[in-house]
Amino acid sequence: MSVYGQIARNGLWDNNIVFGQLLALCPLLAVTGTATNGLGMGLATLAVLVMSGLAVSLLRGAITPEIRIPAFVLIIACIVTVVDMALNAWVHDLHKVLGLFIPLIVTNCAILGRAEAFASRRGALQSAHDGLMMGLGFTAALVVLGAAREILGSGTLFANADVLLGDAFGFLEMTLIPDYGGFLILILPPGGFIMLGFLLALKSILDKRAEDRAGDPLDARIEKVFTAAGVLKPDTRGEEA
Repeated sequence: MSVYGQIARNGLWDNNIVFGQLLALCPLLAVTGTATNGLGMGLATLAVLVMSGLAVSLLRGAITPEIRIPAFVLIIACIVTVVDMALNAWVHDLHKVLGLFIPLIVTNCAILGRAEAFASRRGALQSAHDGLMMGLGFTAALVVLGAAREILGSGTLFANADVLLGDAFGFLEMTLIPDYGGFLILILPPGGFIMLGFLLALKSILDKRAEDRAGDPLDARIEKVFTAAGVLKPDTRGEEA
């Protein structure tokens, strides 16, 4: 698999910000009452990931190791401010719904982790691609979780998309279960934890089946350690020797 293919696979599935690293759970659980909110938050985070990865990669030669973390945070904060102002200007209704969670993108460990673990060590093109794939994976996680909660909670999908995202997104609005009484707990924050648990279990089952089809022996599997910087695997070459 090519480098860009591996980056795409990591961002979309293997090292997904939500289902792989279990990061950014605060906005994930808070704004995914509907798929529309999840899509808006995901696209905002995607823009920050791409631009911050590109900026950090281009400036990595001018940033000394001693000040790299404050410098990365400053770069991310500047980009988030621009994204926040753009949302307020062009999709004001969505900006009001997402509220404080847009500025809080600055504190998202996943964004700082990608800047430290990837963008500060790679070229601009690969860093931008990594930000795009990580952002798409995060957006997909928010939309899937929001869609599941919205469908089971109120019987609709992408409700108020034309109001929050603009008239161009009006075609997304659907009523899947007419005259549905609703399941309130799934729309409330506890419903986010419940649905996230089911989705994590589903991913685990799919990964297990993929490993079984590949014929990987049980004793050859290496435990993964999840950190804000990504997925690290212990070096077992010394043990094999």
